[in-house]
Amino acid sequence: MKALVVTPKNSNELKFVSDLLKKLGVGSSTVTQEELEDIGMSKLMRQVDKTKKASRTEIMKKLTA
Repeated sequence: MKALVVTPKNSNELKFVSDLLKKLGVGSSTVTQEELEDIGMSKLMRQVDKTKKASRTEIMKKLTA
């Protein structure tokens, strides 16, 4: 199943949308900005090309740059 992320403009809009979803019987939960960023990072990590390999030297150059 897919999920929908809605970002309300303010606390009144958040309450309105939350109440509406509750009346419709749709489950919902709130996430912090940090949790939302973690979700985005996870999504990007799943999309990365895993077929390319990097040598230890290349990795160390990037880390020390």
